[in-house]
Amino acid sequence: MTEKMFVPRGETATLDIVQGELRVGRGATVKAMGTPPKVAVTGTVYCEGENTFDCSLSAENLEAEDDVTIRGNLEINGSVEVEDGRLEVYGSMSAKEVDVDEALFVSKDLTVEEVDVGGRLKADGNVKAGDVDVGGSFEARGEVESEEVDVGGSLSVESRVNIASLDVGGKAIVVGGKIREIDVGGSFESKGPLEFESLDVGGVARLANGNKGGKVKVGGSFRVEGDLEFEEIDVGGKVEIAGSGVGGEMDVGGKVEVDGSLRLSENLEVGGKVEIDGEVSAKNIEVGGVLGSRKATAEDRVEVGGSIATVEGVTARLIEIGNRGEAQGPIRADEVIVGKGARVETIYGRKILLRRGACAENLYGEDISVESDCRIRGETQYTNELRVDQNVSFAKAPNKVDRLPF
Repeated sequence: MTEKMFVPRGETATLDIVQGELRVGRGATVKAMGTPPKVAVTGTVYCEGENTFDCSLSAENLEAEDDVTIRGNLEINGSVEVEDGRLEVYGSMSAKEVDVDEALFVSKDLTVEEVDVGGRLKADGNVKAGDVDVGGSFEARGEVESEEVDVGGSLSVESRVNIASLDVGGKAIVVGGKIREIDVGGSFESKGPLEFESLDVGGVARLANGNKGGKVKVGGSFRVEGDLEFEEIDVGGKVEIAGSGVGGEMDVGGKVEVDGSLRLSENLEVGGKVEIDGEVSAKNIEVGGVLGSRKATAEDRVEVGGSIATVEGVTARLIEIGNRGEAQGPIRADEVIVGKGARVETIYGRKILLRRGACAENLYGEDISVESDCRIRGETQYTNELRVDQNVSFAKAPNKVDRLPF
């Protein structure tokens, strides 16, 4: 036989098992008989608000009009709905669907299929959920496993995560793990190794060491505190990698700094400056300002608007130095074009062109063309043809040879 039990407004009732539904008046308190203290309700619990359960509670559903506090575990087979208040659970909580208007606090683990909180969600234990939708902030001390997490404000997780889709409007901080798709409007930080397929951040992104990722798109700056594997990087401002980078392609509007080496299977395009302590290799390298590395290698083309500074040199099929540019270190290519007024050191190439007013140390090529007002400070050797305009200065007379020194 089902029953309906009512706890009057402001009173305290001690219960055990309720075969049916339980209604709790505003300001009423519920206690339990057994040890450990727990009230089991076979139907739905209705709370008028400002209610306290000094025990664990299990029920089919929980509906509340205002604040509810559970001083134990909360086990709900169906749904939890709190219209105009908050729900505090000082234990573990499980349910299928949870809808809380203001805030949800769980001191231990939270297990749900769907949770929707208008304001703040805070869980001190692990969180396992299908979908998480929070209008304000989401904080978790334990691990978070979810298909989809959507937070309007900020996210903070102090343990590893396993999330398929993460969408945060403001700031997000995790301690590593796996997130398939990341979309953050403000800033994103991972304090541990992170595996991801896509990372899209409007402002600033920061990763720890040991990451493996797919596509990275950041509007501001992107920093990695160690090595990074990736497919594609598109950053509007600055990229910093405190280790080595291995990936597909990189497109950066401002500056790139890499403490190790950078190896790309596709293109490197940087609007400003590139500083790489080790080697850089790519299919094509295009830098608007300065390229600095121990060694630079491109499968096809290297084009630099400002200057190149290498120790072991730069190698490509085509290398082009912009007008009034500068190259420190040897240049090796099938074709080399040195812009007007540019200054370079030694060039080894099949076809070499020095535009008007350029200056070079040594030239070694099959076909060499030197426009007017150029200056060669060292030696010039060629195997096929040398074309020279007027007013060109050679420190040593050009020499046609059978074989070049490369």
